[in-house]
Amino acid sequence: MSTPRIVVVGSINMDLTTSVARFPAPGETLLGTAFATAAGGKGSNQAIAAAKAGGDVSFIGAVGDDGFGAQLRETLQDAGVDTALLRGVDGPSGVAAITVSEDAENNIIVVPGANSTITALSEVDLDAIAHADVLLCQLEIPLDTVTAAAQHAHAHGTTVILNPSPVQELPDPLIDAVDILIVNQTESEQLAAVTGRVAHLVTTLGASGADLRSGDVTVHADSPTVTPVDTTGAGDAFTGAFAVEWVQDQDRALQFAATAGSLATTVRGASVSSPARAAIEKVLNRQLDSDTASSA
Repeated sequence: MSTPRIVVVGSINMDLTTSVARFPAPGETLLGTAFATAAGGKGSNQAIAAAKAGGDVSFIGAVGDDGFGAQLRETLQDAGVDTALLRGVDGPSGVAAITVSEDAENNIIVVPGANSTITALSEVDLDAIAHADVLLCQLEIPLDTVTAAAQHAHAHGTTVILNPSPVQELPDPLIDAVDILIVNQTESEQLAAVTGRVAHLVTTLGASGADLRSGDVTVHADSPTVTPVDTTGAGDAFTGAFAVEWVQDQDRALQFAATAGSLATTVRGASVSSPARAAIEKVLNRQLDSDTASSA
C-alpha cells in the first residue's frame, strides 16, 4: 500500500508560554515561574501529527524573516514534513503569547503575522493539492484561501477534511467542497446548521472517544485509558492521524485517531505530543489482543 499523500494548508506559530502563580492586575508586574517556546498553530500541529502517523505530508503556509521563522521551518522538517511550499515572507512570523496560571487557567493572544499573508495559492500549490490523497485545512488563515484550496481539491478528486477551528460562519462554496468535517462537541453545536450537509461528520468527545456519522450510520470509537498530563494538541493529533488512516483503512480510521489523540495527552506540549505510528499500532494491537481474549 502506498504512503498516503497529505497536503496541509494552514497556520504555523511560535507559542510563547509564560507560567505565573496568578494573572497580573492591569498595570501590575509579576515574576513568572517558567517560560517556554514551542512550535504551534493548528496547521503545523496537524501536519506534524500526520507525518508521525505515517503520511507523506507537504505543508503550505508562511513564516516570517525573523528568528522564529527559521525555527518553525526546522521543526516541520525534523518531523518529516516537506517544507518546499512553506513561504518565507517579509515581517514577523505568527506568534501566540500564552500565560498559564497555577490553577491551569490560560490567556492567549494570537498575532497572525505571516499567516495572514496566505491570500492566494500558486500554481505549484494547486498542483500539489490536486495530486494529494487528502487536503487538510483549518481556519487560522484567510477563509477565502481555505475555500479556494477546498474547491480545487474537490474538483480533482482529493478528499477534503476540514477542522473548522476557530469556529466562524462557513460559506456555502466551502461546505459544498468538504468531504469530512472534524469538530469537537462545542463546535458541533455552534455549526449545527451545516453539519448535516457533509458526507462524513467526526465529533471528538475527549476521553470518551469519538463518533463518525456517515450518511445515516453513526459509529463510535472509545479512547484507550491513559493518565493525561496535558490535553493541548490532542485534537490536532487526532485530526492528523485520522487523515492518514482514512486513506489506509477507513474502517479503522476513527479508532486509530482516537488512540492517537489519547496518547497525545500523556506528553506535555502540542506538536511534540503527537505519537508515532508505531506507538499507536502498539496500543491498537494490545486492545485487539484483549478483545480476542475476552471473547475466547
